[in-house]
Amino acid sequence: MNFQMTQISYAAILPILVVFGGAIIGVLIEAFAPRRSRYVVQLALSCLTLAAALVALVWKAKDAKGVTLAGAIVIDGPALVLQGLVVLLGLAALLIMAERLNGRHADAFTPSGASVPMSTEESIAERLGSSTEVFPLTLFAIAGMMIFPSAGDLLTMFVALEILSMPLYVLTALARRRRLLSQEAALKYFLLGSFSSAFFLFGAALLYGFAGSVKLADISAAVSTTGEMGGLLVPGVLLVLIGVLFKVGAVPFHSWTPDVYQGAPTPVTGFMAACTKVAAFGAMLRLVYVAFAPARWDWEVAVWVVAGLTMLVGALLSITQTDIKRLLAYSSIAHAGFIIVGLMAFDRSGVSAVVFYLAAYGFTTIAAFGLIMLVRLDSSEATGLAQWAGLGRRAPVLAGAFAFLLLAFAGIPLTSGFTAKFAVFGAAVAHGGAAGVVLTVIGVLSSAITAYVYFRVIVLMYFSDPIEEGIAVVSPSVLTIAAIAVGVIVTVVLGLYPSPLLELTQGSALFLR
Repeated sequence: MNFQMTQISYAAILPILVVFGGAIIGVLIEAFAPRRSRYVVQLALSCLTLAAALVALVWKAKDAKGVTLAGAIVIDGPALVLQGLVVLLGLAALLIMAERLNGRHADAFTPSGASVPMSTEESIAERLGSSTEVFPLTLFAIAGMMIFPSAGDLLTMFVALEILSMPLYVLTALARRRRLLSQEAALKYFLLGSFSSAFFLFGAALLYGFAGSVKLADISAAVSTTGEMGGLLVPGVLLVLIGVLFKVGAVPFHSWTPDVYQGAPTPVTGFMAACTKVAAFGAMLRLVYVAFAPARWDWEVAVWVVAGLTMLVGALLSITQTDIKRLLAYSSIAHAGFIIVGLMAFDRSGVSAVVFYLAAYGFTTIAAFGLIMLVRLDSSEATGLAQWAGLGRRAPVLAGAFAFLLLAFAGIPLTSGFTAKFAVFGAAVAHGGAAGVVLTVIGVLSSAITAYVYFRVIVLMYFSDPIEEGIAVVSPSVLTIAAIAVGVIVTVVLGLYPSPLLELTQGSALFLR
């Protein structure tokens, strides 16, 4: 048997290699650098790594489009835009993770995740310095998120899924306060995530039996020549989609979302809500538009049902929430349904709308969770809705920024949320047929329900008297202010002047096979 050396375009995969390299160096710093100096070194390394990856994306990978690593990685327009979006959102999330609350309050992360809460070991770790392993863990997750939407075969996609998931399981368990809730959330996320990964892998095995290959292009080509293995196609497609739908929090695979969003450290919640959605929907776009499109009449009805249920369940259950993080968790479920509506348009406008929505939602979400982290009761976060009563008088700037972000979530005109919803619903109506129209109607009704929820929070902040004493807003560092400011500015700009990003996504909406 003759073996041929795989041709590798290092320019195409340079951004991914940069992030992996930074993450590995971060692990070495954790092992060998003095504990008191790790924070500054890890923060500088992480920011420089993501900045270098972004430069590599713009400079090298722009001219290195194509298939590399024997088809394992595909660098095309959607992959480049989604990778750049993951890096930008990851950088904003890292800046918020670096918040140390001016030393007057304990930061978001426990100094020793392996120690029993309130134990002697934890006290010793706290005296030695803050936790810094979150930085390399985040870089590993970002690297996996960059591979996920650019994977050219199911095996690479599965590996990317695990690379991005494993660090998130650990990060979820590292909350400093309410540690048992955090660890419970991490356990739920790990167990349910393992089940979803098993579904994905089983579906990949069925599709391999159907097509004789795990490459997405080969699966697409095999659809037109179905033989005696044709019965494996639809179950394989549905099982693979279950694995990805879990990551975006779509109904009925959403049960982990509110618990994990509430239990995880708030900066990690913002990172998961924004970046994981970008990576997972990017992978879903590639699966649906490259591998599964020729057989879509056999499976798209199931996805229509998932989209409708996701919008309705997310919107209706958000009404009953009394915790701001759980409220935004159910809001994120509804937003996942809105994005699926645009994804099912099966047109370039659908791809463009989905990518634009992911950008708008990502920056708004990271800024919102960054603001939530700053509202404190003693040394813990104040996330109960009742604790936010009268916040508009205590902290007018924070309340004003948060109210504006809620308006964007609601899709009010002149915000990025309105443009994003108009784009996905417009693509669905124009190219989704009768199902697209029905899903758009459900989406508009769900948007009205969630708007009521968001306005209720705004009324609570501005027109209610404070109920609980001791609520304070911490003055953040320059890094956190910068990350939140960028999120708010992007929300404004994409609402008033969305054309450049829409043109970019429209011009980068074609997938290579």
